[in-house]
Amino acid sequence: MAYWFDGQLHSGDQICLTVDEPALIYGATVFTTLRVYGQTLDHPLTAWTAHQRRLSLALDSFGWPPPDWSRLRRGAEQLQLDFPILRITCWPDGRELITGRPLPPDLEQRQRQGVAAWVAGGELYQRSHPAYKTGNYLGSWLAQRSAQVHGVQEAILVNSQGHWLETATGNLWGWRQGQWYSPCPTDQLLSGVSRQQLIDHLAQRGLTVSTQPWRQDLVCQFTVLAYGNCGVQVVPIHTVWGDGGKLEFDPGHGGLQQLRAAFAEDSDLII
Repeated sequence: MAYWFDGQLHSGDQICLTVDEPALIYGATVFTTLRVYGQTLDHPLTAWTAHQRRLSLALDSFGWPPPDWSRLRRGAEQLQLDFPILRITCWPDGRELITGRPLPPDLEQRQRQGVAAWVAGGELYQRSHPAYKTGNYLGSWLAQRSAQVHGVQEAILVNSQGHWLETATGNLWGWRQGQWYSPCPTDQLLSGVSRQQLIDHLAQRGLTVSTQPWRQDLVCQFTVLAYGNCGVQVVPIHTVWGDGGKLEFDPGHGGLQQLRAAFAEDSDLII
């Protein structure tokens, strides 16, 4: 295994940190996760510029110095040859950590058959600084583990009003009467890079996305439910378990192809 840290390529799976390192004891980092297409950061679907912009906005908001961007990119280029998914983490002192991983082994099955999800209600599962991808991902991590205890693959996070926000790992998509829906960003959720890719893709085809709070009465009207992120692209959700019982959706609905087409290798998507 290889990783890039503070300007150097390392082998192995261990890193040396001081015991008072803020990244360790407070989760004081910001990160982005991207999927490399064609083994190049310059592929339009890799969306390198969008991911760098996400990191820059978070660093500016927190008042942290930016990393050496050319050095960071050099590290990503080193790892892109071996890993299809890269996680790029920026530390509050300007250091960078880049790790890689393979695609999930059952990804094609999930994309085809869909997954089940559980509604993770309550303050315990809410994310810290939800508009940013920070190293403090405890709420999402707890939600995902609790979902697995319930025998399902994904968790759906909600706010204090009970509005559905996102899954523990991606953005939500709903389909009703020929219209795609995405939760309202003002409801304190992470507006992912892949979410914007999909919105842009649909807009280029004359299709709009309705963004509004996902109350229970709206969710119950969806015939299709899916989640997505840069790694898994689009995965249908066929069943959701929650306090209100069970909701079922169609994982084979033809409308899903409108989303999947955005990630085709010959896509004309422009980032």
